[in-house]
Amino acid sequence: MKQTETIAAIATALSDSGIGIVRISGEEAIEIGNRVYKSKNGCHNLKDYGSHTIHYGFIVDGEEILDEVMVAIMKAPNSYTKEDTVEINCHGGVLIMQKILEAVLKQGARLAEPGEFTKRAFLNGRIDLARAEAVMDLIHSRNEFALKSSVKQLKGSVSDCIRKMREEILYEIAFIESALDDPEHISTEGYPEKLLPKIQDLLGRCEKLINSADNGKVLKEGINTVIVGKPNAGKSSLLNILVGEDKAIVTDVAGTTRDVLEESIRLHGIGLNIIDTAGIRATEDVVEKIGVQRALKYAKDADLILYVVDSSVALDESDEEILDLLKDKKCIILLNKTDLEPVVTEEMLREKIGDPRVCMIRTSTKDNTGIEAFENTIKDMFFGGMLSFNEEVVITSMRHKQALEEARDSLLMVKKSLEDEMPEDFYSIDLRNACDALGAITGDTVGEDLVNEIFSKFCMGK
Repeated sequence: MKQTETIAAIATALSDSGIGIVRISGEEAIEIGNRVYKSKNGCHNLKDYGSHTIHYGFIVDGEEILDEVMVAIMKAPNSYTKEDTVEINCHGGVLIMQKILEAVLKQGARLAEPGEFTKRAFLNGRIDLARAEAVMDLIHSRNEFALKSSVKQLKGSVSDCIRKMREEILYEIAFIESALDDPEHISTEGYPEKLLPKIQDLLGRCEKLINSADNGKVLKEGINTVIVGKPNAGKSSLLNILVGEDKAIVTDVAGTTRDVLEESIRLHGIGLNIIDTAGIRATEDVVEKIGVQRALKYAKDADLILYVVDSSVALDESDEEILDLLKDKKCIILLNKTDLEPVVTEEMLREKIGDPRVCMIRTSTKDNTGIEAFENTIKDMFFGGMLSFNEEVVITSMRHKQALEEARDSLLMVKKSLEDEMPEDFYSIDLRNACDALGAITGDTVGEDLVNEIFSKFCMGK
């Protein structure tokens, strides 16, 4: 699909900076760029320059010189969009970028829609849909591992994996349909027995990718972490240590924290979206009671619960309520205030929670004891201590996960048809459904509405 209109937009952030870029793409990009460009001696024409060259000059609006610039030229098909592209590198003031864009639009370009440059790259066959989505993930990366994962997807790690699975399924579909059309020359005798292990292998690969989505969500968005505990257990002190500054008020008065406090931090490149909550206890204070209710709600939805226990104070009913929250949740129990005489031990807590696998760390927010062990425990819990993902394909998009689940369900139907010795045309339909579901990831089987929805979430100049 070829785009005919030439589009333009500011490709850098709308904030004062050293450099700003106005991007033009389309059949008339070089011609339009030439109408606003003037070389130092006024003799040069952008159309005479070769591809992937950059040139010094000025941007003009009529007779008015707007800015001193460097203009880059990239000719089709060797550009981001596979179209003729001109990028005007100007000074990064908001006003000057807008004035240059206005001058370009006056000469016949249309203002680009959000994500339209990348959309054209997709429609013109330069990248598939999964790689296009990786572009936006790359821009929005919040930690080192999200960045690395996005770069891998942009290079085609997910696309290559999905495309190989589709090719294998398409081969089987072609064989079945050929055999059904020409049974005299193509026999299906013994074929179900050969197909079954192939389907089982495809199912295993689907499941592996689906299971990676949980880690992918963590990579992309960070771990939603809620700190719970009784008043004065050391929750706010822990938050302040992790953040590296005094974000939460710390006093000896029970119930100081009455509402949730949210902060985003990084531990060894891992993103944590931390929520400090009100101390959980029975109270008649209306405001504090609302805070406790919110604490319980956030804990139920959390990826990780940090239960801070004051080890110098005996457990009570409030602790029992918190321990109930921890069931079937990823959690770390921090036995805080280890600088004081202990009353609560690890053995007591393990007996109450009934799960010997729960991680427990002895800490003291007073002297930062146990914080390094806590950080390493998070790495182990979510990534098994392996943070490189050098060889592993990780799914970070919920859209991709849903498509893989659809493909898996269709493959399970094929497996059942094979085990029930159903005719070939039965599982041919399910194979095609699986193929279409996988094709939705790369964009081979998606409609225009979905494409438009995906690219509408992009920023204007990308």
